[in-house]
Amino acid sequence: MNHVDVANGDADGLCALHQLRLAEPVEAELVTGVKRDIALIERVRAQSGDVVTVLDVSLERNRPALVRLLDAGVRVRYFDHHYAGEIPAHRSLEAHIDTRGGTCTSMLVDTHLDGRFRAWAVVAAFGDNLGDVARRLAQPLALTDSQLEALGELGDSMNYNAYGETIADLRVPPAELYRLIQPYADPLQFLAREAVFEELRNGWREDMNRALAIGLRSDSSHTALYELPDEPWSRRVIGALANHLVISQPDRAFAVLAPNSRGGYVVSVRAPRGDAKGAAGLCREYPTGGGRHEAAGIDDLPEEALPAFIVRFESYFAS
Repeated sequence: MNHVDVANGDADGLCALHQLRLAEPVEAELVTGVKRDIALIERVRAQSGDVVTVLDVSLERNRPALVRLLDAGVRVRYFDHHYAGEIPAHRSLEAHIDTRGGTCTSMLVDTHLDGRFRAWAVVAAFGDNLGDVARRLAQPLALTDSQLEALGELGDSMNYNAYGETIADLRVPPAELYRLIQPYADPLQFLAREAVFEELRNGWREDMNRALAIGLRSDSSHTALYELPDEPWSRRVIGALANHLVISQPDRAFAVLAPNSRGGYVVSVRAPRGDAKGAAGLCREYPTGGGRHEAAGIDDLPEEALPAFIVRFESYFAS
C-alpha cells in the first residue's frame, strides 16, 4: 500500500498536511504546486489499495480525476473548504468538506485531530486572511501578543510564497517549504530556527511596496480594481495585495489582475465584509474561476474579456 499526499502549496494546504502528518506519520509521495495549480489530482498515479489524502484543493475542479481514483479502488480522504459541487457517494471516499465562510482546511483538520497541533491551524487561518477567526482559534493556546503576531506573519508569508504562475516565480518551492516545516510541531520553534521565514517576510514586504505604488485601473464607491505589470513580483504579490486591501477597507470589493503567459490575466477577487453573494459566485461565472466565499480568483481571463469583467465586477458587488 502506497500513500500519496496532495496539498495546495499555500499556507492552508501545507499547514493542513503538516498537522495531519504530525498526528499520523507515514512515508508519502507529495504532490503540490503553486496556489492556482488546482488540478493536482490529475498527477496522481495510484492503484487499488493505495491511500490518497487531498487537502485544500477544489473537488469541483478535480472531480474526473477523483472519480478515476475511486473507481480504481484507491481510498481517498478529502479535506477542503472550497466550493465542491456534488460530492461523490462512494464507499472509498472519506470527505471532510465545509464550504461555509469563516473556515479553512487547516481548521477542518484541527477539528479532526481535536486541536492537537492547533498553532499550525492558527498560522493557516492568518494566511487565509481570517485574522479574527485565527485569534479566536488561538485563545486556548495562551499566546502572548508578540507570539500571535509572529504566527500571523508566518501565515501571511507562507501564503504569499504560493502565488505565481510557475514554481520559478516563487521565493521557495512549496515542496521545499513543507520539508522545512516538517520537523516542527510548534511553529514558534520553526520561526526561531529556520532562516527561510526572514527570506519570505522580506520578500513579501519588498513586493508589497512595489504593488502599493501602482495606481488603480478603476474604482467606484464599493469596488476597486488594480492591474499589475507583467513581472514575476506581480504574480507573487497578487493575493497578498488583495488581502491587504480588503483588510484596510473591509466594506469594498477588490480585484487585482496580473498578466499571465497565455496573453490574458490572472485575477484575485476579495468580497467585502458581510457580502451575501461571495467572491466565488462571481469567479465561477468564468471557465477557469473558483474559490471560496471571502476570496476567489480566475486563472485565465482573456484580454478581450477584461472590459466586460470590470463592468460585471462592479455590478456584482453593487448591492
